[in-house]
Amino acid sequence: MTVTSLRPRPEPAEVARVTSTAAELLEVLWGRASTAPASASQLRVLLILEHHEGINLRTLADSLASTPPSTSRLCDRLQAAGFVERVVSAVDRREVRLQLSSRGRAFLADLRSRREQALRAVLDQMPAAKRVALLQGLEAFCDAAAAQIHDDSDDARTSGTRTA
Repeated sequence: MTVTSLRPRPEPAEVARVTSTAAELLEVLWGRASTAPASASQLRVLLILEHHEGINLRTLADSLASTPPSTSRLCDRLQAAGFVERVVSAVDRREVRLQLSSRGRAFLADLRSRREQALRAVLDQMPAAKRVALLQGLEAFCDAAAAQIHDDSDDARTSGTRTA
């Protein structure tokens, strides 16, 4: 599956195809590190809360491009599992802030550890120079993807569109 050996400057479509294949393989590897008892949607909530501690339900719903009732149900299940806590805002007691519980943080740390272990097994098989190239490419990809996600979030907030 080597594409760069013949083309030092591959087209974005070609890179997108190979990246998609890599993402699918990553899904398989990560599937071995089960996210149970959290679903994929619940995992997204946990990851958002980890990076935006204390956000309210409306902001979380916007981040998920979902509706507040759907997001509230997700949070209900996460709270019942002990992963999320709801805290009344000190500024406005009508507002509820969401945060990860210690159990939620421990779950994410354990999941990351298991996923990284699966990745290390693959990366150990790669030559060091290819790992360096992969790291540089992934850093650039992460920067571009984060910028795109940020831009998309801004667009969704200004247009007012949501999905269930």
